[in-house]
Amino acid sequence: MPLYTSKSVLLGLTALFSAAAFSAAADEITTFTKNGAAIGGTDPVAYFTQGKPVAGSDDFTFTYDDVTWKFSSAANRDAFAADPAKYAPQFGGFCVFGAAMGFKVPVVPEAWSIVDGKLYLNNSLTVQDRFEEDVPGYIRKANLNWEIIGDKNPADLKEPIIRE
Repeated sequence: MPLYTSKSVLLGLTALFSAAAFSAAADEITTFTKNGAAIGGTDPVAYFTQGKPVAGSDDFTFTYDDVTWKFSSAANRDAFAADPAKYAPQFGGFCVFGAAMGFKVPVVPEAWSIVDGKLYLNNSLTVQDRFEEDVPGYIRKANLNWEIIGDKNPADLKEPIIRE
């Protein structure tokens, strides 16, 4: 049974994700940034090493994919620099659930999962709960949609893209 069967629910999601997508700045097309840094300055390596989001520091930064990433320690910065693809969140740090619906939606650091060694972020803890109802299905849909939306400006994504 699909998670969303009602057209009104789909339209509500469209409005939610469209509003969120429009709030992203133009320089956030490839990687979601907030406060001048990826993941709003949260250390991406800490998700893997400490099992939680940890604030990064201006003392430990690294530029990857033309974006500043912050870290809580030199060791985490160096680990990221050695293998950014291992630690960088999927879908440019945009919400995995949003990508599954065809949008680029900002995230909060507290809504996260590591699945098969990859970091996935979500827009809120409520969205995280929905994502966890069908993790493989949403990741599959997000991967399919990312082929279409990956290089698009969030503001240009006004209609949902649902690829099965």
